[in-house]
Amino acid sequence: MRKEEQETIEVTLQTLASEVQKQKDKGSRLVQICCARIGDEFDLHYSFEQEIPGQTFKFTDLKLVTDGNSPVGSITGIYFAAFCYENEIADLYGLKIEGNLLDFKGTFITTSVPYPFGKPTVTKKEGA
Repeated sequence: MRKEEQETIEVTLQTLASEVQKQKDKGSRLVQICCARIGDEFDLHYSFEQEIPGQTFKFTDLKLVTDGNSPVGSITGIYFAAFCYENEIADLYGLKIEGNLLDFKGTFITTSVPYPFGKPTVTKKEGA
């Protein structure tokens, strides 16, 4: 069994759309968009897979780190299916996603606590 090639590319709010477009132009499929709260920042991972005919697959991860104060541009104009991930991230983390072509405006996932993953829920004890 061959291990597929993997690559991580760090992107910024300004370069996200152009890097996503490069993936589309290569024929990559959108695998997932994942968000995680790391301290005061959010890590977003946009994952793509490209089939290399007669060889294998290549997995590419675009990593975006943001403080959450500036809106993240939607990629639904490039990969429409991203609307699910973007609505989920907006509802669970409170990140502003700008330009989502199918924006549920906070009603995609309803929770009893607004943005349950938007603030750290674990605190470190003094001296621990």
